[in-house]
Amino acid sequence: MTITSADGTCSLLQLAPLEAVLFDVDGTLCDTDPLHYYAFREMLQEIGFNGGVPITEEYFVVNIAGKHNEDIASILFPNDHERGVKFLEDKEAMFRRIVKEKIEPVKGLYKLKKWIEDHGLKRAAVTNAPKENAELMISLLGLSDFFEAVILGSDCEHAKPFPDPYLKALELLKVSKEHTCIFEDSVSGIKAGVAAGVKTFGLTTRNPAELLMEAKPSLLIKDYEDSKLWSVLDELDNKAKAKTG
Repeated sequence: MTITSADGTCSLLQLAPLEAVLFDVDGTLCDTDPLHYYAFREMLQEIGFNGGVPITEEYFVVNIAGKHNEDIASILFPNDHERGVKFLEDKEAMFRRIVKEKIEPVKGLYKLKKWIEDHGLKRAAVTNAPKENAELMISLLGLSDFFEAVILGSDCEHAKPFPDPYLKALELLKVSKEHTCIFEDSVSGIKAGVAAGVKTFGLTTRNPAELLMEAKPSLLIKDYEDSKLWSVLDELDNKAKAKTG
């Protein structure tokens, strides 16, 4: 069986032998977009944003999901960036309060975690989330010892959708882009992975498949139990065994 990318142009089997796996955090490790949406909707309504009309989920997906807070501040408060930055700080504090009780791993996450560990692959989390958020979510999911590095968009010259965070991850892990794959759930994140030259799997956790396809992921999957993902991993296993055999 030949497994090709979403646009049919590039075989995912070129990943073999797989060296490393990079993960986004929000929406990729855990289904947190509903919590972010809730926090934004409530707090923006409180300050009378959009004439006091609550933002829609569609507005959230297009303008907020996956973006770095600096960019979100500019979008929401184009004429008062300082106010936007303060608003985002307060919003993140609200998010951290509610995520402690409501965090849920993406389906199949721990199955994939075991596969990665069993294969001795390198791994890192690469996120636009603030440091406190990223560390909290990773800790709540029991993944603090799993990741060898956590790369923040704010630690790079440019955050996602620029490739800088993923390029930094490759450098830190000392792995090649040809033998690394990325898991992402947002247009911003997929664009960053693709721009870094790394095969990127898009998760349709919350964002519409047709929207994610615009960013040209190598493959779209529903979650980590998706048979399409495991077909790829099985084929990579077979190819690696054939090489060593």
